[in-house]
Amino acid sequence: MPDPRARRGVRHQLTVVVTAAVCAVVAGYRSYTAIAEWVADVPAATALALGMTPDRRPSEAMIRRLLQAMDPQLLTAAIGVWLAGRATATTSTAGRAIAVDGKALRGSRTTDTPARHVMTACDQAAGVVLASIDVDGKTNEITRFAPLLDQISDLRDTVITADALHCQREHVTYLAERGAHWILTVKGNQPHLHAQLTALPWRAVPDAARDTDRGHGRREIRSCKILTISTGIDFPHATQAIQIRRRRRRLDQPKRFTTETVYAITDLRPHQAKPAQLAGWIRGHWSIENKVHWVRDVTYDEDRSQIRTSTGPEIMAALRNAAISALRLTGITNIAAANRHHARDSTRPLTLLGII
Repeated sequence: MPDPRARRGVRHQLTVVVTAAVCAVVAGYRSYTAIAEWVADVPAATALALGMTPDRRPSEAMIRRLLQAMDPQLLTAAIGVWLAGRATATTSTAGRAIAVDGKALRGSRTTDTPARHVMTACDQAAGVVLASIDVDGKTNEITRFAPLLDQISDLRDTVITADALHCQREHVTYLAERGAHWILTVKGNQPHLHAQLTALPWRAVPDAARDTDRGHGRREIRSCKILTISTGIDFPHATQAIQIRRRRRRLDQPKRFTTETVYAITDLRPHQAKPAQLAGWIRGHWSIENKVHWVRDVTYDEDRSQIRTSTGPEIMAALRNAAISALRLTGITNIAAANRHHARDSTRPLTLLGII
């Protein structure tokens, strides 16, 4: 990607600074100041491995100015290509499911401007961010759906899951052109379609899949019903309708249940996906919330970040995505513990990224 600085007087290459920033974030560092402290503290051998001169390292001001001058779209695209290459080496594209979801960067809110918003595409199984794009105040997530997925070179036979906001005819036409499949939640923003789905004869349909989960002080029973549809549903390419019913109760209130019914549609035919797979992909859509957004909020304390100037919030979000995804690709599930592990030895982040 292009260096935003003038060529004259450049002491540290762009790739060196960005790589050092990712290494610091892998070690759990959260701000420009913390990244600069990590750079200043690493041994000379580590600095040399990163491409720095040990006695002339990037300062906090230099790191901050360079990162804020970068184009977040180009950075996220470059990181996405790098992660996609690593993810492809460890996972198969066939049958892959990608969840698309947006997140507000609440810490970027000021008295004059609303919080920045970023939309992300995440591999459900691996928890790896494959693409990310900012949603500025002049548009919304719907218009950024195709540009986001354009960053992923091959979507053939990939299943795209998205929430009800993206249940749009233009989206499924785009995905059909890319050779991808889709599962979309249907809610009140599509009232006609939602009414058609609720009117289907679900009482006569047996459960196609059913499972029970216990954790976080509650028990949840999930059942899935599936109907093959040929006519009567006014939505292009839709071949199956899905009803998901969730019954939850707190373990300390065994007689008190809450019930939620959710509808979805898909272009996958019965021979292309089993009921358990469809139910798993619908549930797995929230992996982007659990494996990425929650980690950024809790482990990296993103919502209280004081970085608000220029493109800083989007740049830091891209660096956090890169760090989380690199850790996920090695099979790590506890990101906070992994941060502490990599903070104890400055060479460990470099090993993770394949530098040494």
